[in-house]
Amino acid sequence: MPDLAAPLIEWYGGAARDLPWRRPGFGAWGTLVSEFMLQQTPVSRVVPHLEAWLRRWPTPANLAADPPAEAVRQWANLGYPRRALWLHRAAVEIRDRHDGVVPRDVDALLALTGIGDYTARAVAVFAYGDRHPVVDTNTRRVIARAVDGRSQPGPPAKADLAAMTALLPATDTDAALFNAATMELGAVVCTARAPRCAECPIAHLCAWRAAAYPDTGDDRRRQARYEGSDRQARGAILRALRDSSDHEIPQDGVIPDWPDRRQRDRAIDSLIADGLVEASDGHLRLPR
Repeated sequence: MPDLAAPLIEWYGGAARDLPWRRPGFGAWGTLVSEFMLQQTPVSRVVPHLEAWLRRWPTPANLAADPPAEAVRQWANLGYPRRALWLHRAAVEIRDRHDGVVPRDVDALLALTGIGDYTARAVAVFAYGDRHPVVDTNTRRVIARAVDGRSQPGPPAKADLAAMTALLPATDTDAALFNAATMELGAVVCTARAPRCAECPIAHLCAWRAAAYPDTGDDRRRQARYEGSDRQARGAILRALRDSSDHEIPQDGVIPDWPDRRQRDRAIDSLIADGLVEASDGHLRLPR
């Protein structure tokens, strides 16, 4: 097993991007919100939304005191709006179960709505400094190449946590830095399509490089095309409701010019099923 920690931590000290959640004193609530927003969304889009969100709701209790509709509205165009609903529910749970303080324990974090293995450990590590493996897509790609000699990682699996645990340094501080550094390397250097191996601090340790960069296949799940999809229809419906003065519109008046009526109705039904939209007396509205 190569010792990736020392060169990666040294590189990270000089190469890490200046991002809000990496600044001293950012806090566990800010970290939790940032992790919700960063799921399947680029950093450049997240930063302004995150800052606006935390200005409006600086604590979980602040968010919990407002109706879910306000969270969905504030989410704006970040995409995957169920995250906003889940984040609101998590804020209510933090207020009611944990006296308004984001818990530190991984199991307690996992018990909150919308939080999985990655987010729970990210909060415990990056907000509280505890020693856990934090594995995202970027981390998995770095391990696949540097350790396993593969061009791309396989589908996410529980074994990913064990693979990262085997690489973690012994101390809590170094483990947190290594988690962050591995993610950063995958995001800006060891990228999926055009890795910049000449800039990589662990190129001399990389099994994929040593094997002359074999193409070992790519079985990652591909995201469906957005244009013309049900996701696009859902987004248009939510945008119309957010933009209405009272967040309520007669159902027949919601995106009436949508070219596929059946798709529009299907999107409405799915939004109602997800709890993102409520239907009453022939009207649609954001959740109360």
